[in-house]
Amino acid sequence: MFKTIKRIAAIGIVTEAAPPVDPQLCVREILQKRIRALLGRALCIRHVDAGSCNGCELEVHALNNPIYNIEGLGIKFVASPRHADLLLVTGPVASNMRVALQRTYEAMPDPKMVVAIGDCGCTGGIFGESYASCGRVSNVIAVNVAVPGCPPSPTRILQGILTAIA
Repeated sequence: MFKTIKRIAAIGIVTEAAPPVDPQLCVREILQKRIRALLGRALCIRHVDAGSCNGCELEVHALNNPIYNIEGLGIKFVASPRHADLLLVTGPVASNMRVALQRTYEAMPDPKMVVAIGDCGCTGGIFGESYASCGRVSNVIAVNVAVPGCPPSPTRILQGILTAIA
C-alpha cells in the first residue's frame, strides 16, 4: 500500500484542467439580468384558475419543482394581484368566475400582462361558450400571450411567460 501511495505522490495529478465556462450556456444568469433590467426586481405572477380541469395547474405547479426551478430565474408567484406584474390564467372562464377574474385584472398595477394557458384558456376548448362558460380568457380580459396545449408542458408555459415580458 505504501508503495502505491509513493508512486501516486511521485507521478502527481495527470488529469486535464476543466474547460472554461461558456457564457452562452449560462441561461439562468442571463434571464435573471434580463428580468431585473426590465422590472428592476423579480417578476411576480398571480395565477388564477378560471374553471379548468386542473391539468394545466399541475404543469404550472411543476414550474416550481427542482427541475424547472422558476424562482431561480427570478420569477415568483404571489398571492395578491396588487403585487403581480403578470396574470397567468388557466381554463375557460366559468360564468361564476367572470367577475372575480375581472376584479383580479383591475387590481393589478400597470402595465398589465396576461398569459392564457391551455386550449381551454386560448379557445374555450371542449367547454366552448354556453350558459355556464364564457369561453376563452380573451372574451373577458385582454390577453397578451396564449399558450396552447392540453395541457402545455412546463417548458411551453415558461416560454409563454418569457414571451410576455420580452
